[in-house]
Amino acid sequence: MSLLPGGVSLSHLRVYDWPAPDGVGRAGSGAPHLHTASAEAYVVLGGSGAVHTLGPAGFAEHPLGAGDVVRFDPGVVHRAVNHGDLEVLVVMGNAGLPEAGDAVLTFPSAVLADAAAYRAAALLPGPGATDDELAAAARRRRDLALEGYAELLDAVRRLGPAAALRPLHDAAARLVRPYVPHWQDRWTRTVLRETDATAGALEALVRGVAGHLGSAQVRDVRPDPAPRRYGMCGRLQTWPLG
Repeated sequence: MSLLPGGVSLSHLRVYDWPAPDGVGRAGSGAPHLHTASAEAYVVLGGSGAVHTLGPAGFAEHPLGAGDVVRFDPGVVHRAVNHGDLEVLVVMGNAGLPEAGDAVLTFPSAVLADAAAYRAAALLPGPGATDDELAAAARRRRDLALEGYAELLDAVRRLGPAAALRPLHDAAARLVRPYVPHWQDRWTRTVLRETDATAGALEALVRGVAGHLGSAQVRDVRPDPAPRRYGMCGRLQTWPLG
């Protein structure tokens, strides 16, 4: 079960300051991607930038400054854009699923059509890789996602957002399908378990029974002490899920 209420997870994101090939962002940007099952929200802690979103309603640019919050549903392509020192607290639904491969990058259509090619392009070097090697691989991954994103934006102009996104959504479903039984098991043991506990508490309270309050606990957790990992849109500090 997630340590946070509602089965959510948190990460602290410092958005990449690598200049983007398409020139977007005064400092740089992250990699466009979508989530197949989990909603996400950005709570801006500092700096300035934007998040670009592309969903069935079309493209939008959401300016980001300290205190701003933007939420996007599964299926919405999003890209963090850094105008300077952008830092975000990322709130993800379905704790455990995003960490297990819920995200799909907007690689070119030829890569999305081949599961092995997609995995090879998406995976970063494993244990033993230097930080420079990890950074170079994450940047190549970002740039490949931007190639596919340019294809996607062109299709939006020609076909409209709904028709342009349909092949990406279909490809995303094919890519994650092998992992879904594991996700279902994990979700049932965590998020659904917490939801069921709330339902039970409400049923008890409507009868005037408060037995669940007698078993209340307090939990705390420290940030993962490992170096920040290379995420889709920046360097991430994470907390254990519990």
